[in-house]
Amino acid sequence: MREILGMRRRLRFGRRNRPALLDAALHCATEWQWPVLPGVGFKAAKPTKPAKPSRTAGGPAGGARACACPDPECVVPGAHPFDPGLLAATTDARMVRWWWTNRPDAPLLLATGGRAPCAVSLPAVAAARALAVLDRRGLRLGPVVATPTRWSLLVAPYSLERLGELLYAKDCVPSSLRFHGEGGYLVLPPSRTGTGPVLWERPPAPGGPWLPDVEAVVDALVEASAAAPDGGSRLRY
Repeated sequence: MREILGMRRRLRFGRRNRPALLDAALHCATEWQWPVLPGVGFKAAKPTKPAKPSRTAGGPAGGARACACPDPECVVPGAHPFDPGLLAATTDARMVRWWWTNRPDAPLLLATGGRAPCAVSLPAVAAARALAVLDRRGLRLGPVVATPTRWSLLVAPYSLERLGELLYAKDCVPSSLRFHGEGGYLVLPPSRTGTGPVLWERPPAPGGPWLPDVEAVVDALVEASAAAPDGGSRLRY
């Protein structure tokens, strides 16, 4: 009995001290069956002399970090697939543990589509306003991922054909919307991108993430845009 209790203590201790990204990746892959993979991450910082304090937000360089990929002008630094590629996304715990044991700071990416969640994203400022409108309308939302530049509303899986039919039926769709479906990916908390941390604005439910249909979310966003006093411009930028 003492040996069993000791083993349980060691297991709890190991989980408590496991890196946050590895813990999150294993939870997504094994508990929710979401296929995940590590993002490319950032180049190692070169040692420099201490910089003088800056009065500007983010310090002298604004907190920007260079992507580890070969593109010097990468538009999504750190938070995109590279090696392994997107097709390597898996729910296998052994592979996930190996990836994040070797690269404990690698951003956590979800391969969207198929049986995995998809997402609809829009700029952060517009998204905050849109969520307030949707809440007032009583629309039940699923998890919402927030980065400093964009927020993503997770939705139930959809096909590209289904999305095409949905958008074709609309007279107007806010140009700021992006759709993360099959063949796409989404960075998940607690990752960090070149623009800053990735957080849950609306965390998944404790019993497992509930996901709304994409039609309900897009319909509500389009209606909110059309009914806005400014003609919907606040949801378009």
